[in-house]
Amino acid sequence: MNRFMLRLTIPATALLAYGPAGAQDIDPDILRAQAGTYLVAPEDGGAGCRLTLETDLAIGGYSLSGQDSCSKPLPALAEAASWNFSGNGGLILIDPTRKIVARFVENEGSPMKTKGETPLLLVSAPDGVDRLPTFSSLAGKWVVQRPDGEKLCSVTLEGTANTDGNAPLSLSGDCAANVARLKLAIWHIDGFSLTLMSHDGASLDFHMRADGNFDKSREEGGKPLSLVRRDAR
Repeated sequence: MNRFMLRLTIPATALLAYGPAGAQDIDPDILRAQAGTYLVAPEDGGAGCRLTLETDLAIGGYSLSGQDSCSKPLPALAEAASWNFSGNGGLILIDPTRKIVARFVENEGSPMKTKGETPLLLVSAPDGVDRLPTFSSLAGKWVVQRPDGEKLCSVTLEGTANTDGNAPLSLSGDCAANVARLKLAIWHIDGFSLTLMSHDGASLDFHMRADGNFDKSREEGGKPLSLVRRDAR
């Protein structure tokens, strides 16, 4: 599960009656759960900006702050004055004339994102991070280790994904048995989550830290693991 995605996935059926004109009809608990600060960033790894979805009423929906941070990386979003639920499980950003400047579509199991040639993702992000990781930015040599530094396996991530959205990886020959038996061969990224996978269903799911390294998802269970970069960048 992606920890750095919207805090609440709202079924489309729960919002069909709600649009920009029906802001006052949204359940307060849903509104509070959705509010917060998010990174809006291009899927291709370009710089993004942070916006805070607030709960006060505003023109066309609810108040918004942080637009000034978008002026350079994503100038179109600097015009946003409010936000609202789109009525189909997604979110919209609206300018003072009620024009929609961005529409984020529900993407089951993944962060919401816009449609188009270069989608923008709306995602919770580690502090200090201003862009999404990409296959090319994460390619290189990593180490799977315990939090105390005990090395379990060296991993080389290749930087070119195939049509399935996965890229090859290779393991060192001295991996600990509990890692080697997983037969990890490919990897995938989704927002700030990175998953190492085998071809027969085994996997390890990691979430990005503010320093650019990764910790194993708590949902995985078992002992904690980290994925730490070893090549210079």
